[in-house]
Amino acid sequence: KVHRKAVLFMEKKYDSNLSFPKDDQTKTGKKSKTFKQHPIRNKLFLFQISEKKSIEEVLAGAELAPAQCLWTTEASRSVQLRMDELCPEQPITVHQMFTNSVQKYGKLTALASKRGNKWEKVTFSEYYHLSRMAAKGFLKLGLEQFHSVAILGFNSAEWFIAAVGTVFAGGIMAGIYTTNSPDACLYVAKDSRANVIVVENQKQLDKILQVKDKLPHLKAIVQYSGSLKEKLPNFYSWEEFMGLGLEVSDQELDEVISSQKANQCCVLIYTSGTTGSPKGVMLSHDNITWTAHHASRAGDMQPAEIRQESLVSYLPLSHIAAQIYDLWTGIQWGEQVSFAQPDALKGSLVDTLREVTPTAHMGVPRVWEKIMEKIKEGISRCGYMKRKLVTWAMSVSLEANQRLTKDEEKSFLFTLADSLVLQKLRAELGISNCVKFFSGAAPIGNETLQFFLGLNIRLYEAYGMSESSGPHFMSGPKVYRFSSCGKVVPGCRYKLVNVDADGIGEVCFWGRNVFMGFLNLEDKTKEALDEDGWLRSGDLGKVDEDGFLYITGRIKELIITAGGENVAPLSIEDAVKQELPIISNAMLIGDKRKFLSMLLTLKCTINPETTEPTDILSLEAVEFCQRLGSQSTKVSGIIGGKDKIVYQSIEEGIARVNSKATSNAQRIQKWTILGKDFSIVGGELGPTMKLRRPVVLQIYHGEIESFYRE
Repeated sequence: KVHRKAVLFMEKKYDSNLSFPKDDQTKTGKKSKTFKQHPIRNKLFLFQISEKKSIEEVLAGAELAPAQCLWTTEASRSVQLRMDELCPEQPITVHQMFTNSVQKYGKLTALASKRGNKWEKVTFSEYYHLSRMAAKGFLKLGLEQFHSVAILGFNSAEWFIAAVGTVFAGGIMAGIYTTNSPDACLYVAKDSRANVIVVENQKQLDKILQVKDKLPHLKAIVQYSGSLKEKLPNFYSWEEFMGLGLEVSDQELDEVISSQKANQCCVLIYTSGTTGSPKGVMLSHDNITWTAHHASRAGDMQPAEIRQESLVSYLPLSHIAAQIYDLWTGIQWGEQVSFAQPDALKGSLVDTLREVTPTAHMGVPRVWEKIMEKIKEGISRCGYMKRKLVTWAMSVSLEANQRLTKDEEKSFLFTLADSLVLQKLRAELGISNCVKFFSGAAPIGNETLQFFLGLNIRLYEAYGMSESSGPHFMSGPKVYRFSSCGKVVPGCRYKLVNVDADGIGEVCFWGRNVFMGFLNLEDKTKEALDEDGWLRSGDLGKVDEDGFLYITGRIKELIITAGGENVAPLSIEDAVKQELPIISNAMLIGDKRKFLSMLLTLKCTINPETTEPTDILSLEAVEFCQRLGSQSTKVSGIIGGKDKIVYQSIEEGIARVNSKATSNAQRIQKWTILGKDFSIVGGELGPTMKLRRPVVLQIYHGEIESFYRE
């Protein structure tokens, strides 16, 4: 009780990050030494004003499985927890986290799904009960401890219930991307020793039927949406599956649950394979429960007893960003999660947002870019006066947001622009009630950040990895700096190694969120962790004097020219896209080459059914051409030098980027425009729309080689 009161007092006085003022005074009127001794923003100070147990006492009281090491590559093994004075909280399992939430939020709506024209809602108490029924169903189907249930489908209440039910039943939950080929599905299911595979519909089922004979551990398949076309052995509808749980007693399930320990594996996140074969990232109960608690609070997500957060789930749940944000944090803080339609990224997301009006929203950079392009198209279709009014309001907002570094008083002009114009624009997007907008999973360009500042929307970047259970650095309403990933999550540590003269080094992580290891991959695990157990991110970054992190590139993506010059491609690619609004994707080439070259794609419309890029230029791209005096409306009408006006403009834009280069070796010497934009379907982008550089190098090998022929 003393500790709890101290936490509440300090959070009320100094905010949730406990960023202590240096001149705080004690009751004696003297400056407190405590704040100077502990400048790191964490709750270490609370140990000096509370009766908190020591780390040894916490560990002694925790029910943990025996472990001799910080990492393992076997799903059945346990690990030591990275507990220290920064993160002394008692380790708990997923079941313990859920029961704690049910006690507090049982009657609140947890999940909302739209069936036809009606929203069906599930309370936290019902959610917990359904998860137990699913757990019993998995036990009845023969789910073995530390074997997996693989889930292949779009976000839904059934996805959540299957995931939680798997963990309750002692299994390991493994998501599979809906865009995966049958062979890619086989890889995940086989590697994770899947006993059960849960699929969404016939389309996903067909993939599994093609490979099921190659899965020695597979015992059953469950389909949660749509009717079953034919009855196959060990194949169940969702209703049949949930009915199986009636044959398993509560006592049997409770015995399984009580045997679980916080330092054992419960979730597998498979990396998207942007740099090779996917790796199974093993996350423990403690990884999940600790991260769901602390990372979300760093982003200022509120517990439901203060204000129930509302969000829309639409990003792939097999990725750690969506899973920790939608699923596990939703349970931790009593959030209401509404599920988008499966065609969300084809255009229906905005409709769902308008209906739900969430309080927080997360997107990957490509999603924010697509929203930006859609808004620009909408503005361009407005009449002259309305277009001028929106442009004026956005310029006022951008200037005000760039100038204001804190919650300073807004000017009358800014307030007028926001209330008259920008609020209505945000309402049209369904985000009028949003107070937090997050971006993660990949770096986001400055152009996109600035555009949304023009709408009076700050995009809060989160930075982390699957191997860190999601965010290790977070931005939020109280921790924000333009183009920064924010500050380290309280309770976590970081360090920069091999720092150069500019203060740039590899970012390394330490904390309760650091993963157990890669499943069955000892060499890769040892490569990811240093001898002291620090997680190497592979990312290059620098930290300013206030502790804000800026990512400058990725070591594996770092280009080392034939002349030995190190070039980080990200900043150059971003600069090209900012100079040339017609460019959709830019990829720098030059590793072990004599000079730099670049592959470019043009902004185009997307086929709403297949999500493939079309030959038709986007409205923004057409307007770019028209401003130059070009009449081009198709990609095919520009490539190959057909449109000399556009080519000349791109040449000039690249020249402007080159003029800012720090050396001749950092200049783009040659470039080409590809015939179609990058896409998930084409293989150039991963499931979260992150650029898959090795794949692009392979697909466009001929174009690249043509740059370097003598």
